[in-house]
Amino acid sequence: MISLVMLQAAELPPMTQPTIVAVAVVYFVIVTAIGVWATRRTRTAKDFFVAGQGIGLLALTLSAMSATLSGFAFIGGPGLLYALGLGAMFIILPASITSSMGAWVLAKRMRLLAELRGVITVSDAIGARYRSPLAQGLSGTAILIAVIGYMATNILALGLVIDAVFGIGLGWSIWIGMGITLGYSVAGGIVAGIYTDVFQGALMAVASVLVFVFTLQAGGGMEGISRTILAVDPEFLGPWGHLTPLAALSFFFVFGLGSLGQPHVIHKFYMLRDPQRLKWYPLLITSALMLTVLLYFGVGVAVKALVSSGALAPLGSPDQATPTFLLHYTPVLLAALVFSGVAAAIMSTVNSFMNIGAAVITHDLPVSFGRHLRDELFWGRVSTVLISVAAAVIAQLSGTLVAFLGIFGWGLFASTLVPALAIGLNWEGATRAGAIASIGTGLFVTLVFEVLAYLRFYSFPTGLTVSGAALVLSILVFFCVSWLTRHGAGSELDPDIRLLMEV
Repeated sequence: MISLVMLQAAELPPMTQPTIVAVAVVYFVIVTAIGVWATRRTRTAKDFFVAGQGIGLLALTLSAMSATLSGFAFIGGPGLLYALGLGAMFIILPASITSSMGAWVLAKRMRLLAELRGVITVSDAIGARYRSPLAQGLSGTAILIAVIGYMATNILALGLVIDAVFGIGLGWSIWIGMGITLGYSVAGGIVAGIYTDVFQGALMAVASVLVFVFTLQAGGGMEGISRTILAVDPEFLGPWGHLTPLAALSFFFVFGLGSLGQPHVIHKFYMLRDPQRLKWYPLLITSALMLTVLLYFGVGVAVKALVSSGALAPLGSPDQATPTFLLHYTPVLLAALVFSGVAAAIMSTVNSFMNIGAAVITHDLPVSFGRHLRDELFWGRVSTVLISVAAAVIAQLSGTLVAFLGIFGWGLFASTLVPALAIGLNWEGATRAGAIASIGTGLFVTLVFEVLAYLRFYSFPTGLTVSGAALVLSILVFFCVSWLTRHGAGSELDPDIRLLMEV
């Protein structure tokens, strides 16, 4: 759903200024250097998929923050706030709650599971929890389908940013952006992705604070911004903005609970070097998110005030809010840093999806059929190339199909992984049948109803989303089937998994 509003098809204003181009080139050189360094540290499949479980807490925090927000915090989010008012904050409000929940219900258990069983994928954890290759294969299939769609939306977004900076055309920009990301991902695997995340996460936080200061200056402080907006559009600053209460609360639910099923974030918990340091994770991730969201909020309300007062012309597209503000109200060097940060954020997310998708093909699907590939590192690199090319081809289709795939991907992650994984690792009463039924329900409901909505056969009431409905139904099926098959719950739980769940 985030990808729907994040540069799905709208063009950005051209930013081909020498300083912006120079900073972007320097950024790509740094990314290349990180990839070369990471290649030397990637010798095994474990290194490629989980960074050898050698990542520190700060690196994990910045990487998780980058993967959570991606380019949405810089482009899609401010545009959504400009268009919808404060109701758009309901997407971001649950971020700190979700991050804390992730630490409490998933992080420690997944890291210990990696220690006990040597698991390297999210589906591995499901297979181990329920002692079920079928559950592992089914969840892996859902993840792979969603990954390709999500990658397509992000690669399109990256192409739009590169085209705006270098002016080389969208087609070439998509393939160049994908090629750069693919280069360091194939060579360095998730190690390259993690440390690229660290670089761009720090860049995001610093740039967000600086941009927020300029939004206050441009709008005459929060008091001036509020007064200007209230005189023209008082509903904008209401608790729901221009959304209905149902739509705002649906955002809160789907992005709050649904975030516990996003594999590009929860997969990173395997990589932590010292699980005892996880107690600091909620504080660090919440602080990092708060800094980054300053730009999301500041640009959205400042541009609304500037347009309302006549200082800026109405935007052709909400996605132009951040570029327009930066080009008119900030120093060009800061604008260059932010645009590089957008590219960095998107590339880090694409890298995470490349890695997860390759792991499904080379590990989860073979394991579900009782087989293991001999050289997972080699086939992981081959799979990364194949997935990336497929996603880039889809990205060139642009328009509504790519937007549809983004919505589909988010909902599919949430409805197939939240019950079986997030709830299942914390409830001994969960059964193999319940997990398989909930994954199958999430896959079927999301696929069928999103396709029907895309083909315009029906539309849900305003504010009710397929993602939210699929997640609720999947959870209900999970509990109901687990209760009906509860007599087998104890026998399906291995002693080491039971001990892990009691920690």
